[in-house]
Amino acid sequence: MIQTHDLTKKYGDQFAIRSIELNLSEGDLFGFIGPNGAGKTTTMRIVATLLNPTWGEAYVCGHSIYTRPREIRRLVGYMPDFFGVYDDMKVIEYLEFFAAAYRIKGAARRRRCNELLEIVDLDFKRDAYANTLSRGQTQRLGLARVLLHDPKVLLLDEPLSGLDPRARIGMRNLLRNLGQMGKTIIVSSHILPELADICNKIGIIDQGVLTVNAAVADVMRQVRSRTVLNVGVAENNDAAVRLLNGHDGVESVEARNGKIVVTLRPGVDDYSDLPTLLVQAGHKLTLFREEEVTLESAFMALTKGMGAKT
Repeated sequence: MIQTHDLTKKYGDQFAIRSIELNLSEGDLFGFIGPNGAGKTTTMRIVATLLNPTWGEAYVCGHSIYTRPREIRRLVGYMPDFFGVYDDMKVIEYLEFFAAAYRIKGAARRRRCNELLEIVDLDFKRDAYANTLSRGQTQRLGLARVLLHDPKVLLLDEPLSGLDPRARIGMRNLLRNLGQMGKTIIVSSHILPELADICNKIGIIDQGVLTVNAAVADVMRQVRSRTVLNVGVAENNDAAVRLLNGHDGVESVEARNGKIVVTLRPGVDDYSDLPTLLVQAGHKLTLFREEEVTLESAFMALTKGMGAKT
């Protein structure tokens, strides 16, 4: 659905983006992560055919940004990080105005607008003036606008920025649902936790260079070289630490915040004998689970030492 090859944009001697390579399929939800000024917006504007690269190529649904920009614009819904609404228009009037611009006519236009108000949960605000909406409601209205022509690709630049916690949860759920509908989505943010639980692919960009570009599962595997276990016993914590420390598959054991943190040696994945070892020694287990690697911790590990200039 989206492919870029050596995509580069320069302003004078400065690179805004350098050799960006993307390959996204139908239904992918790509989290584009990086600090402000890293090159996220530049990349998305080029894919949307709103900005020409200095060199390189981008394809959307097989169409080149150089030779088929009009076809691409019919297939893409682009929502910038900042956009205005018309203060003197009601919500339904705002959507119908843009639907008319997309040449959606008559009963089909009203039907499409009503469908989208339900999808973005703004039906109860249909007769409110656009300038009375909250930040989160305005973002959802903007998303409804870019969905009017039923695009296959969505380019959403910082759609969660400035939202309160409840609005962020609602927007994340909406993005997840759109991905399940088969939309290919690039959603950018400079705050990783906003996207951590909804993306299946992630790109980390720093100073115009895509330093990480992989499936979320692959990123997790890359970061985790050892299995870490959290263990709790009812009593005799020190004895349990000594027992675990003597196991051949254990690299290190540490008592931390009332629990025992066990790091296994590289390549050791089977730890099924450890609970049995503890129980047979008379310990009563209160906790035994594998520590999860979160996307946020993976991000911190992969970007360690990187200092973005914003």
